[in-house]
Amino acid sequence: MAAEELKTVVNRLRRAQGQIAGVIKMIEEGRDCEDVVTQLAAASRALDKAGFAIIATGLQRCLTDADMAAPEDREQMRARLEKLFLSLA
Repeated sequence: MAAEELKTVVNRLRRAQGQIAGVIKMIEEGRDCEDVVTQLAAASRALDKAGFAIIATGLQRCLTDADMAAPEDREQMRARLEKLFLSLA
């Protein structure tokens, strides 16, 4: 991944890390269930966005590489990317 794309993903992951730490603290403090679930959902969205950003970058690279790849290699790349997308679904 390019440095700028990597920086964005790392920032998202750090945000999610902080949110997860917050969820743990909220649970330990006995906070309201609705507040905990809301914070947990925010952390989940941050992780999903980071995952999709990584996949999108890989897709862009694969499309560039596919121009030079043999047809069987392109199909293999497509199958791998499909599997990655489904892992986040």
